[in-house]
Amino acid sequence: MLRALGNPVRFQIIEFLAQKKVCITSNIVDATPLAQSTVSQHLKVLREAGLIRGEIEGPATSYCLDTENIRWLKQQIRLWLPGYSS
Repeated sequence: MLRALGNPVRFQIIEFLAQKKVCITSNIVDATPLAQSTVSQHLKVLREAGLIRGEIEGPATSYCLDTENIRWLKQQIRLWLPGYSS
């Protein structure tokens, strides 16, 4: 998960999805300066890392944060860094 988030583009995609809640691939592509195929590769990495979920809706795929896994990651970070929780 942390490796996936270490890429600035993937981090930007996570921030975008956090703001929008649910987005189709074309909306995510529009929010970046990258080609659709490159964004799709980044989405694949995020999905495989368990940070996002994708659901096919007709010809498009809708993506959203996997909140359960993100909560788990947040909890782990708090355990690793006691005294730094806010």
